[in-house]
Amino acid sequence: MLNNQNIFYKKKILIYGLGKSGLSAFKFLKKNNQITTHDDKIKSGIKRITSVKFDYIIISPGIDIHKCNLSKFLKKNSKKIYTDLDVFYSHHKQNNKITITGTNGKSTTAKILYEVLKDQKIDVRLVGNIGNPVLLEKKVTNKTVFVIEASSYQLEYSKLFKSNISLILNISPDHLERHRTITRYVAAKFKLIKNQSENDYAILNTKNFYIKRELKLKNFLPKLIKIENNIDERFLKRINNQYFSTDGNRENIKFIFEVTKILKLKKNILIKTLKKFKGLKYRQEKIFQSKKLTIINDSKSTSFSSSASLLKSLTNVHWIVGGQAKKGDKLLLSQKNCKDFKAYIFGANKSFFISKIKRLMKYESFADLKSLIKKLSVEIKTDKKIAHKTILFSPSAASFDYFKNFEKRGEYFNQLIKKYLNT
Repeated sequence: MLNNQNIFYKKKILIYGLGKSGLSAFKFLKKNNQITTHDDKIKSGIKRITSVKFDYIIISPGIDIHKCNLSKFLKKNSKKIYTDLDVFYSHHKQNNKITITGTNGKSTTAKILYEVLKDQKIDVRLVGNIGNPVLLEKKVTNKTVFVIEASSYQLEYSKLFKSNISLILNISPDHLERHRTITRYVAAKFKLIKNQSENDYAILNTKNFYIKRELKLKNFLPKLIKIENNIDERFLKRINNQYFSTDGNRENIKFIFEVTKILKLKKNILIKTLKKFKGLKYRQEKIFQSKKLTIINDSKSTSFSSSASLLKSLTNVHWIVGGQAKKGDKLLLSQKNCKDFKAYIFGANKSFFISKIKRLMKYESFADLKSLIKKLSVEIKTDKKIAHKTILFSPSAASFDYFKNFEKRGEYFNQLIKKYLNT
């Protein structure tokens, strides 16, 4: 571990990328440092910046050093590259940090854990990839606990950041257009554990192929807690919350339960928290439910693996899928998982989704989401079958072909459902 005592003090620093995290880093560091900022949207100033000798370069998660305006400069100065997580750690080493990463379920698990700690009367902050930049938190005391959602993009270039408790929920091929290989993607996730000491804890889903393989290849210092067994059904009955009926959400609970044991939290309060948890918007969110029909908005689903656990728990599904396909993505479903399924495919990569889905179920493809919902609404209204139906909007793809982000995609879906199905 590098000596990071006050390293970001009275230094010449370049902040590269002016999204949420970049702007928060600027606001946090500007008082005591000489700051220069740059964003790829700004065409000018590159020659001026590359001629300066900076002490540190803080890059935003969205910056890929292989595909950006300052690529050569960053590669030449790679040892000077840090992240907002490093800045945060150098100022808050004394605080307890619980960091969650993985391919799927990070935001939901982080939110559950935040609610659990808050209900136990702990000063807890929910920060990171979930949308709240870690450097914007105010009135932090030594007792403040941080729940941090960390993406592979954030971890990839971090050098100092260390977590007291680390969670790796799962790993499946994702963001390979950025990391280029699954090995590099796994390495970015495991950086979270690599930086921990023997006094720290790492909680891992060791049923996952990539996690299991990484543990066999390397030795790590923290105390390893392995998530292997199914959650106790009696515990689930006490929670009595339909949100935790899917395999993915049940797995999230197992991680939460291990954290509560480490922190010695009160189990009766934990159960009350889980009973009332309703989930996050656009993540397996039930937007309509009746005796005949359920509509689920899972716009956050950006890969097949993020849709699979929910699909396995359902029958008689109208599955709306499509968007910007992920490199190397695989649909690991069998025909027995797809009882009375029909896929409705839209988006820029229709041919990709058709090739993956056609062996499993009937499908139709559409020019856009609007024409899809118009046709599906007619089918639903004229269907005389008594069996309960589910409309599942779980795109299994990035949103960037037609939408700014998954939130805009989810919001648009809700608008279409309200217009054409009158829900």
